[in-house]
Amino acid sequence: MEETLLHSVVTPPSCQSGGCKGSSKARIAIGKLRFSSSEVNYECFRPSHFQVKCSRAQSFTSRQMHTEQLWRQFFSDPSQWWDHRSDKANARYPDFKHKKTQEALWIDGWFSPEWVKAELSAMAPGKTQRSVFYWTTELTRQVKDGQDMKALKLFQDMQNEGVNPDKYIFVPVLKACARLMALEEGRYVHGQIIQQKCQSDVFVSSCLIDMYAKCRSIEDVNRVFNGMFTCDVVVWSSMISAYAICDKGEKALELYKQMKQENVVPNHVTILGVLKACTSIDALEEGRFVHAEVIRRGLDSNVSIANCLMDMYAKCGSIEDACSVFNVIQTPDVISWSAMILGYANCGMGKKGLVLFQQMQREKVEPNSASFVGTLKACSSIVALEEGRHVHGQAVLKSQDTNVLVASCLINLYAKSGSIEDACQVFSVMPSPNSVSWSAMVVGYVSCGQGLKALQLFRQMLLEGIEMDKVTFVNILNACASLRALEDGRHVHTQAVRSGLDSDICVGNCLIDMYAKCGSIEDACRVFANMPTHNLVSWSSMILGFANCGQGVKALELFQLMLQDGMEPNIVTYVGVLKACTDIAALKEGRHIHAQVIKRGFESEVIVTSCLVDMYARCGNIEDAYRVFNNSLIHDMALYNSMIGGYAVHGLGKGAFEIFERMSHTNLEMDDATFVGLLSAFSHAGMIDEALYYLESMSPIYDGVATVEHHSCLVDLLGRSGYLDEAKDMINKMPCSTDTFVWTAFLSACRKYNNLQVGEWAAKHVLNLDPTNSAAYVLLSNIYATVGKFSNSEDLQQMWGSTGIDVNK
Repeated sequence: MEETLLHSVVTPPSCQSGGCKGSSKARIAIGKLRFSSSEVNYECFRPSHFQVKCSRAQSFTSRQMHTEQLWRQFFSDPSQWWDHRSDKANARYPDFKHKKTQEALWIDGWFSPEWVKAELSAMAPGKTQRSVFYWTTELTRQVKDGQDMKALKLFQDMQNEGVNPDKYIFVPVLKACARLMALEEGRYVHGQIIQQKCQSDVFVSSCLIDMYAKCRSIEDVNRVFNGMFTCDVVVWSSMISAYAICDKGEKALELYKQMKQENVVPNHVTILGVLKACTSIDALEEGRFVHAEVIRRGLDSNVSIANCLMDMYAKCGSIEDACSVFNVIQTPDVISWSAMILGYANCGMGKKGLVLFQQMQREKVEPNSASFVGTLKACSSIVALEEGRHVHGQAVLKSQDTNVLVASCLINLYAKSGSIEDACQVFSVMPSPNSVSWSAMVVGYVSCGQGLKALQLFRQMLLEGIEMDKVTFVNILNACASLRALEDGRHVHTQAVRSGLDSDICVGNCLIDMYAKCGSIEDACRVFANMPTHNLVSWSSMILGFANCGQGVKALELFQLMLQDGMEPNIVTYVGVLKACTDIAALKEGRHIHAQVIKRGFESEVIVTSCLVDMYARCGNIEDAYRVFNNSLIHDMALYNSMIGGYAVHGLGKGAFEIFERMSHTNLEMDDATFVGLLSAFSHAGMIDEALYYLESMSPIYDGVATVEHHSCLVDLLGRSGYLDEAKDMINKMPCSTDTFVWTAFLSACRKYNNLQVGEWAAKHVLNLDPTNSAAYVLLSNIYATVGKFSNSEDLQQMWGSTGIDVNK
């Protein structure tokens, strides 16, 4: 291969100081290159003026960067530098010198940046006061690291040093107040903003609006907005987001329309706020209009907007639209996948959520805490315990199992699946459980029917000073209601008042339900009367409470007041009203309610149908009860039990048996109430053989367990029929422990047949179980009087009179 000579000629520039002397036209050979097929050799090379120039340029840049770093170090803490500005003996002496490293700085030095003089203008010579630049840098760093309390402390320290804040420092301070929901501190900062005349700055005003919104002070939000002279898209967007945060979705949409009327072009932040507003009020159609505008403005490729669209569609019940948005995203991020998984979970499509979680991992997208929250909710929605355990294992591998939200979802999943031990294990290993975790554990105990443990956990929360939200109070009140724990319920009520949550309508409704189920209808009325507003649940809970406490007349009166208040009854309302009609045998009112049920289309609801059957039967109209039963399109266990119980009330054993036979040919499982109704019907009809057969067949044929209530029916039947010895033998051979109902039923039979000897034996057992049982005193006294033992009867009357027992109860 031919050799080629390459000559380069460089004409060096003239230098101001040292190094490069000589003619500017001097030619310097850089070198000769010899090319061959195998190698390249450099010959006779030496440093050129070009190389020297490059080296000096690099040195200049390096010095400039180093000096800039020194100035930033100086402004971060001037107290570490000697200030010689006022006592310089020589102009070449440095203005500042570091006390430890002896690094020097000149204000007018070649390498000093232009911004230094502006920052030094507020610092008098000889003083080591830290500049606002330092404070802004430190505050921003603290807020970025999530140290909001430290940031507010720094802002206070800055003011104590006499440094006047500027508009740049207000932005991180307001962000800290917003995250801490520190309303009073935010108002103080607002006062400082006005004092420094920074309220007209768009970004400062936007941060003020955001801070007040997150502190839930919509009045302050409006005050800031109304005080602005000009509004650009940033301010409009902040206001729309503020209304969405404060659950004022309608106002946010109105503001969006007003903004467009003023020809302000929305940006992606505006769209995000509007979509959140649509989500908060389930405004699906308005959300679709916003989606159309997103497409028109070419913002549909923005992943944040796409994620918000998916969230809006899913929460508004249109999972198909959410899926369509997800499918057109070119590169979905982890937020996109998580939003879609959570959407499937919330819409009851847990299986699809699990499939999507697996697909996300196949796409090599690393799940985050939101992904695990959505997936665990999907498992909970379909009670997929094993799949949930697998997701739990993955969360452990990704170190997400200790995340508060993930752990709370795990607790909910395990509790809902009946594995409360696993829920306790998750809770016990959490490093710092917060109120969400504690509440999740309370909910778990309540959902598993362990109300006592829920109450114990509630007491522990009080001792440890854990802040409780309305979810905690709602669930602990449900636990008190299920346990009929009136005193505990009153204690919870007191804590709700102290927390300021007693005025919350959900907590108020649960208080009504708790007091009513615990038999304190007066307290329920007091809560209802003190509630600032009533919704349909409030009225229905109160009506049902009156009905269950045997005050059917008041329940019907309250129902009329509810209708006058413009409330539309729902299924729960009609259940309560029908129970009230049943309680007072108000057949006429019951027929009127039945007509309303048909008019509102609730007759197909099985629970309403069961109440109608029960109402007609107990009001003496068994024909209408059967007609309602027979016309029902759906027959569940409760409906069958109501019809069997209706026949039992009328002593129609054969009718009850026919319904029982129809039920046995279905796939429905029979419960205790089914056999209580059947045996009670046999008892009233005197069908001893049939009653004995079905009592003995409960366990081997119907997989049931005979309880004391079932045996009570047979004891009552034998006693009614005069078979006192057989009834006595049955009591002695009962596999379950006896209660007062068994002995009272037997004592009543002894009264019917005036059997004093057996009656005294039965009365002794009743009074041993319940010394205040007035029925035992009355029945035994009547037996004494009937057989001519008046002295014994008088002695017994004196006995119960001295104890203060009311025999009229």
